Amino acid sequence: MKPQPYRCPLGKLQPNVTDLEAIKESGWREQHILVVQETDERLDFVEREFVRRIGERLYGGKRHG
Repeated sequence: MKPQPYRCPLGKLQPNVTDLEAIKESGWREQHILVVQETDERLDFVEREFVRRIGERLYGGKRHG
């Protein structure tokens, strides 16, 4: 039987990397929840402006301070 490589006990404390784009995609496909950043470069100017206006209408403008 081949010996198992040593696994450091501290390895359990390292955070798992989360694929945020995969979470956003599954949220859209499964629950029709869209998470998009206003500055997403995949959107053109009109789409970014549309996202900004929807966000401001639903949640208000940016808060300062």
